[in-house]
Amino acid sequence: MSQPVADVAARTMGRFTPRLRLFTEAMLVEGEEGTVEREVAVLSLVFDYEGTPVRASDERDRFLGAEAEHSGVDRDRAGEREAQRLLESFGAVELGCLSSHTAAYDSEADYVVHGDGNVHALCSFTAHAAPRLRELGWHVDVAEDYPYQVVDVESGWFADVVPDKLRGDWFSLELGVEVGGVRVSLLDALLELVRSCPEGTSLDKLLRAPARLRALRVTENRYLTLPVERLHRLLKIILELYRPEQQGEGFFYFFAQAPSVLGLEREFAKESPPLVLRAPAGFVQKASALARSTLDTAPRARTLRAELRPYQSDGVGFLQSLRELGFGGVLADDMGLGKTLQAIAHLVLEKEAKRAAGPSLVVAPTSLVGNWARELERFAPFLRRVIVHGNRRHRAWENVAQADVVVTTYPVLIRDLERFAARSYHVLVLDEAQALKNSRSLAFVAVERLAATQKILLSGTPIENNLDELWSLMHTAVPGLLGERKVFRSQFRHPIERDKNVDRLEVLRQRVGPFILRRLKEQVLDDLPPKTELVRPVELAGAQRDLYESIRIAAHTEVRNAIRARGLEGSTIAIVDALLKLRQVCCDPRLVPVPSAREVEHSAKFEHLLELLDAELEKSRRVLVFSQFTRMLGFIAEALERQRRDYLLLTGMTANRQRVIDAFQSGRAPIFLISLKAGGTGLNLTAADTVIHYDPWWNPAAQDQATDRAHRIGQDKPVFVHQLIVSGSVEQRMLELQSFKRRLAGGILDGDRALVGELSAEQIDDLLAPLEE
Repeated sequence: MSQPVADVAARTMGRFTPRLRLFTEAMLVEGEEGTVEREVAVLSLVFDYEGTPVRASDERDRFLGAEAEHSGVDRDRAGEREAQRLLESFGAVELGCLSSHTAAYDSEADYVVHGDGNVHALCSFTAHAAPRLRELGWHVDVAEDYPYQVVDVESGWFADVVPDKLRGDWFSLELGVEVGGVRVSLLDALLELVRSCPEGTSLDKLLRAPARLRALRVTENRYLTLPVERLHRLLKIILELYRPEQQGEGFFYFFAQAPSVLGLEREFAKESPPLVLRAPAGFVQKASALARSTLDTAPRARTLRAELRPYQSDGVGFLQSLRELGFGGVLADDMGLGKTLQAIAHLVLEKEAKRAAGPSLVVAPTSLVGNWARELERFAPFLRRVIVHGNRRHRAWENVAQADVVVTTYPVLIRDLERFAARSYHVLVLDEAQALKNSRSLAFVAVERLAATQKILLSGTPIENNLDELWSLMHTAVPGLLGERKVFRSQFRHPIERDKNVDRLEVLRQRVGPFILRRLKEQVLDDLPPKTELVRPVELAGAQRDLYESIRIAAHTEVRNAIRARGLEGSTIAIVDALLKLRQVCCDPRLVPVPSAREVEHSAKFEHLLELLDAELEKSRRVLVFSQFTRMLGFIAEALERQRRDYLLLTGMTANRQRVIDAFQSGRAPIFLISLKAGGTGLNLTAADTVIHYDPWWNPAAQDQATDRAHRIGQDKPVFVHQLIVSGSVEQRMLELQSFKRRLAGGILDGDRALVGELSAEQIDDLLAPLEE
């Protein structure tokens, strides 16, 4: 207890006792609309000298005592001032100090309870200051009609989970307190706070206030006060459950959000007053299992011809747990961790348990059909499989009904959609599921029409560019989890990407967390050799530098004119074209379709690559060279032929890609030239120990995918990754955008709270800025 408070406490037992009364009074208040009459929360302060009341505003220093008519009593001015300072420390403001407040009539008030009239501060005074003053010996009286009274919670908080009678996977939540034997719901007050939090505003900012407590209205003039920290935790859980599209009576949520409901009991069951959660039989058990996201002990597939690593067993347990709970999910392991094997093990377990009433369907990119056929034959040869692909695919349909696993491609699914959609499947496995990231794509629309007991998505890059891609994948795996796309954009994408709202990022992570399993190679593979990444800057000079600048100036002017005329979104074609030409200049002027480019005879990066290849081959290294530009690979191939160096080439035009892959793995050539489209996924190239990215890619996830063709399970040599970048050019600035996109994915998948912004006009200007000296 501080000295002034102790002094006042002592004085209340001696010379006088402070008497305080809380009430409302009509006041003339000055505001933006002028001077108006309002009811204001005020205080009267009287000092009781052994039965004689003296108002604080009384100017007398001496007065006649009540029991001795002719004896005078000296006032304890020092003690009264200390009492007034104590009262003012709780926020009370002397009426005479407020020029904006004037008594409308003869006033009994000496103080305004809180100068700015903040309801939370007013209730905080009632809840905190009044009891504290009573403890110190003050007499505190609260008028019956005082509008800022606080209630005492007698039996704690209640949270009732109630099944929705019309929708089996939906529940409503009743949340509140018991006051005077009556249960009082607080959901409306809590939801009002959530809805008052505009896009881009965090809960921290919303709850920032001078009062230490926040008030929630219980009745017309009674409030429940909560410490800000506790209210923050409560609102965080409500925010996780809140779905703005749910209007009308009740507060409904999808069962997939049930782990957040458990958070209510976890956070508040041991506090005073406690919270008691009541739910239907089995709800808590299932919600707890969903929160764990994997089985405690993953079942072992007896007939699987593979020894799973511990993290792979956990992955199978994740898929089995979701199936048991009736959900799909996303296996988002890093490249090279065996997502295909984990999916096959899951299918084997379903076969062994005789749960499959029909075939399971695997949909993969065309380049991976052969890989799925080989992996099924290798790990689960007893599974009856049918490949629906190629010109003879129609004949394969004769065996589909008797198959355990049907394997097809996204293009075939789109072409033969009516036939695929005519039957249902046990498990639908969607490999390289980033093919569905565009919800307007034919692949997404086709998959949405497929009926399956469980939908599993395999993707090492579930978020490549923006959060709309995450919505597409989760809508496929767990329909309804993230609501409609329009609502998702307003509630999640825009606040996270544009406004850097950490609260919304955390809510999104909590909601999708049980349905996404993500492990990085560095986390689970102790035996994976190191990977060294090197950025190799290249300087443009002479005619190539002049070409870059001339194209840049013309392109920048064109882009600015387009943005001025059509806005940023309407200028996409002009922006992409401008950036493409500059990137082509950086790679090799021969790629640029303008007459002036034909006059440039040298390419700094091309010459640097040839020197780098010489140096790497002298060390007996085996090299993968990636480029987005197939023509660039052609130029490199021509140069290697002139040097009489052996190489292999894989592009979208390669007829038998597996034969070329096997040739490299067997050591037929030390250099493998690969295009982005042909080699970004589905390749196991552990014979290579060096990766060269000739040109940086917009999508860092795709670039990482390419690197992981070599840095994966089975690699026993250190891997060196070289990225060739023209200094000060659009390529160097693209590296910064790559880091932004990595942070976006990390914010959801890996718990990184760093956020990103969308590509802005300023960023475009930066990309098109002059070459740095």
